[in-house]
Amino acid sequence: QVQLVESGGGLVQAGGSLRLSCAASGRTFSNYAMGWFRQAPGKEREFVATINYSGRSTYYTDSVKGRFTISRDNAKNMVFLQMNSLKPEDTAVYYCAGRSTLYASGQSYEYDYWGQGTQVTVSS
Repeated sequence: QVQLVESGGGLVQAGGSLRLSCAASGRTFSNYAMGWFRQAPGKEREFVATINYSGRSTYYTDSVKGRFTISRDNAKNMVFLQMNSLKPEDTAVYYCAGRSTLYASGQSYEYDYWGQGTQVTVSS
């Protein structure tokens, strides 16, 4: 079992930055690919970014490319999402997710573990 706890959300003005963190329990964190997803009010959950077990491979949804960066620290069982140049349309609850394979994925149904989410609100 893996437990995921997100932190770092909040209220920020458009153009600002936030760094989300996800702390994972378990001794095999380095064997898990990780991802970030988000869900805005009235919308379905969508893929944001994913990273493989080593951190060498990352993928992003088009709308965040060049603005968001996913990274991980396997020694600390942490995954991060650095969000820059935030826009009002980035407002959502952001979820950290883990899948018990080495390889990254943008498909939510391929993830086995989910955090409770952290709210990000970007004001215009």
